[in-house]
Amino acid sequence: MSETWITERLHDHYAQSLKVEELLYDSKTEHQRLKVFQNGTFGRILTLDDVVQTTEGDNFIYHEMLTHTPILAHGNAKRVLIIGGGDGGMARAALMHKSVEHVTMVEIDAGVVEFSKEYLPMLSDGAFDDPRLNLVINDGAAFMRETTDKFDVIIVDSTDPIGPGEVLFTDTFYGHAARALTSDGIIVTQNGVPFMQGDELTGTLRAFQALFEDASCYLATIPTYAGGPMAFGWGSHSKAPRATDLETLEARFKAADLDPGYYTPEVHKAAFALPGYVKKLFP
Repeated sequence: MSETWITERLHDHYAQSLKVEELLYDSKTEHQRLKVFQNGTFGRILTLDDVVQTTEGDNFIYHEMLTHTPILAHGNAKRVLIIGGGDGGMARAALMHKSVEHVTMVEIDAGVVEFSKEYLPMLSDGAFDDPRLNLVINDGAAFMRETTDKFDVIIVDSTDPIGPGEVLFTDTFYGHAARALTSDGIIVTQNGVPFMQGDELTGTLRAFQALFEDASCYLATIPTYAGGPMAFGWGSHSKAPRATDLETLEARFKAADLDPGYYTPEVHKAAFALPGYVKKLFP
């Protein structure tokens, strides 16, 4: 029997291939094709039009760095908002913090949640049953525009700025998010792989510089998000959270009693040390 490989061609001049050990789900609609398959290295993999969305094997890096970093930098985050994240992985990571009292998760498609519960249950791992989670089925941009609530941490767990995810990368969306943050609140965003998608990071940083006292980004290397380290946008009305020293982070980390696979306080601090090619993407 011949081997089956899926090739991701997200970028014009670069591709990656993943071996399909077993195809578990394959559905093509008018707009997109969704697949879940088993891979020997990464376990279950979810792709959209053959572009990797998440994997059982390395999702922990992405989810830990988008939750533990802002929550521990803040130091007293009680209310967290997640835009997107229908697989439940981000909610699971945020809810690991016992100090977090309430997580609002806004997902545009209820079907994504049900699909993920069936095919990727290890990502949410019970998060949808946590009483601290409020799942809202709504358009993330509409929710952000209309909400009157305040949040200590806002996490934008979006797809790339193509199609439905595009609106979550606009100045208007970020402006509504800035209004919804507390005075020392933090917004973090996924901004793709800057070596391959530099314009994406530049656009977010341009908006953040106009809206926040502190605007920057940090990095983490996630194997299946190919092409180099991934960038996460960082915006806050206060410079204090990003300046949190290592000793304080270590104390908060110990008190949180986390057992991460990637995040450590040392990695937290180092993630903000940016290489030259990333610094040049700042507006």
